[in-house]
Amino acid sequence: MSSAAASSVPPPAISTTAPSKAWWKEAVVYQIYPISFFDSNGDGFGDLNGIHAKLDYLKDLGVDVLWLSPIFRSPLADMGYDISNYKDIDPRYGTWVDWDNLLKGVHDRGMKLIMDIVLNHTSDEHPWFLSSRHSKADPKRDWYIWRPPKYDASGRRHPPNNWKSTFQGPAWEYDERTEEYYLHTHLSKQPDLNWENPKVRDAAWDLMRFWIDKGCDGFRMDDINLISKAEGLPDAPISIPGEEYQPATMNFTNGHKVLDFIKDMHSKVLSENELFTVGHTPFTHAPSDVAPYVLHGHGLNLVLHSELMDLDSPREGLEVVDLKTREWKLDDLRSIVTKWQQFGRDEGFWNSIFLEDHDHSRSVSRFGNDSDEWRPLSAKMLATFQITQSGTQFIYQGQELAMKNLPRSWGVEEYKDAGSLNHWNSILAQRRHQHGKRDVEMGDVLDDLHRKARDHARAPMQWDASPNAGFTLWTPWMRLNEDYKAWNVAQQLDDDNSVLAFWKRAIKVRKEHDVLIYGDFTDISNGHPSIFAYTRRLGTSKALVLLNFKDQKADFVLGDMSKETELPKTMRLVLGNYGDEGRRIDAGTIRLREYESQVYLSE
Repeated sequence: MSSAAASSVPPPAISTTAPSKAWWKEAVVYQIYPISFFDSNGDGFGDLNGIHAKLDYLKDLGVDVLWLSPIFRSPLADMGYDISNYKDIDPRYGTWVDWDNLLKGVHDRGMKLIMDIVLNHTSDEHPWFLSSRHSKADPKRDWYIWRPPKYDASGRRHPPNNWKSTFQGPAWEYDERTEEYYLHTHLSKQPDLNWENPKVRDAAWDLMRFWIDKGCDGFRMDDINLISKAEGLPDAPISIPGEEYQPATMNFTNGHKVLDFIKDMHSKVLSENELFTVGHTPFTHAPSDVAPYVLHGHGLNLVLHSELMDLDSPREGLEVVDLKTREWKLDDLRSIVTKWQQFGRDEGFWNSIFLEDHDHSRSVSRFGNDSDEWRPLSAKMLATFQITQSGTQFIYQGQELAMKNLPRSWGVEEYKDAGSLNHWNSILAQRRHQHGKRDVEMGDVLDDLHRKARDHARAPMQWDASPNAGFTLWTPWMRLNEDYKAWNVAQQLDDDNSVLAFWKRAIKVRKEHDVLIYGDFTDISNGHPSIFAYTRRLGTSKALVLLNFKDQKADFVLGDMSKETELPKTMRLVLGNYGDEGRRIDAGTIRLREYESQVYLSE
């Protein structure tokens, strides 16, 4: 057993203004990945009726808002984030009758439903792009970003610039028919829309109004910070010497006109309706870059920034690499959390708090310990970590069960995600070229996929111990995690000590205490090697949160609470992952057990 102690605690910073209250600030948002949630008709795909069948489960968990990943018509090149018809439901998910039934069920239970809409790009099978691709004279040619090729001294054709897409390879695809390239910051089957064209913006407002008229309560806007590119589409700086295509997110993220576009959206659509709006802003770590999206009442309610999700990603050149892994440090996690918790409180900035979504692997495998011994406790500790931060809460399906990453024993043939497969194939081609043979070592790449692939979040939901985890009566579209017989909803519903039961208690505690939602935040960890300790204060209410991120016991010195931390002399434990609720704490040294979490409130 090891033990470490913090020697002193710095005084807390004072925020002069308590945040204004709003229902969406207090909300718990639950993200559903429809194809993997629940299959009601036995075809192997999750569907709208499957979601409807589980609404009581979600309500009982404490959910206020459902966020549906895209259900629009799509060839599923990027699992629905490649839309071929914004105004129709993909038949895999159901019909308009099913949609109306789901929406009614959500509203009948006092919940809201937001749609995941992709406005940066479409599918290459969308009628807009088919027209744009038809000829240079087509009226929709300028709805996408087309450019002529460049030629070198030897007459070789090259793309218009050196941008690399987010899915490896060039961000440009050559079209033989019109002899020009189109831009795709993601897959080649996801051409980027040209938001400089006012007709594109009008079409975006139209499709948003369509879904508002259908009754949805708001939008999560995928890649919203990509809709404006750098003026003139210049080459990216050379950050990886020797490569033809360079990381270029600095040239197609948070562009010079993006805020004008957001303000126009607010003026033309959002201000006319009572909506909950969330912007997805990847590749962005600076609060100052995303604050304008939400401040001053002319934009969105929230943004989903990526800094914490990049904690365990190494850098290549100027950018992080999602599908490679580095060991993360608790100091870095504390620094990121503190920065975002304290940013812009007096100006009205509001956080989004999440540890999982469809783009990242499972949190208990990334930030906790998914071994049989420590999985329950570390998952409960992470739940405590999440719900005690100020900001709207986002839970991803299965997170409340501590669903973990897929087994390392699986081969690459089990991975479905385009990002995973492109990453694998790119490295495989490089190594085959480098070594001059087909059989090359790829075990390290499988290690990275086991830790970081998006596939881990996309495996079907584990409902019970029956075949296929109760997700479907047919062959599921994707292989299930093999641990479903022990880790499933039915088993955890019957266990008061389960991770699911703890999430319910944690959400209830949060909703009962405004200090955990609106209170200010001060890190009092003092560089402790394994404990993250912080206080929250709102008026006369005070909270103390202690989190042990290691599988070893550790001591933490509180000292004289009344003098050093401005906490009351005694506080009561309201949430602990070892139980013990109701006990009191005063000054001195606290010993935290392995992965222990404690939340104390003033009495």
